[in-house]
Order: sequence, then structure tokens, then C-alpha cells
Amino acid sequence: MLQTGLTRDGTFLIEQGKITRALKNFRWNESPLLMLNRLEDIGRPEPTAAGRMMPALRVRDFNPSSLSDAV
Repeated sequence: MLQTGLTRDGTFLIEQGKITRALKNFRWNESPLLMLNRLEDIGRPEPTAAGRMMPALRVRDFNPSSLSDAV
């Protein structure tokens, strides 16, 4: 199982609990099953654009497959 995604002008670097700078957009390709093996933390569920609830996830060794400039 493999999924792909792309960030859209809303990716920021957070250091010591504070936003320090904007990051480039990135594409990712991951297996959700393998990603869950590297799960380090789960945040409070928040509503998505599709009207569903999804928590923020912190995943060890999560790397983008390509980068592009923000619009």
C-alpha cells in the first residue's frame, strides 16, 4: 500500500514550539502501514477541508520525495 501527497503553501518549521520560518512545498510517497511503525506522537484531531477529523502526526524519518517553491 502506497499513498502520495503534496503540501500546499502551509508548511512551516517549528522549533521549540514556535514557527521559525516557512518551508518549500513537498511531495511525499509513503506506506501508511510502514509509517505507523515510525509514529512518535499524535496531536489533537482537527477538522480537515473534507470535513473529517484528523490528528497531526509526528513520524520519525519522514522525508519528502521532491521539493517545489511556494506560490
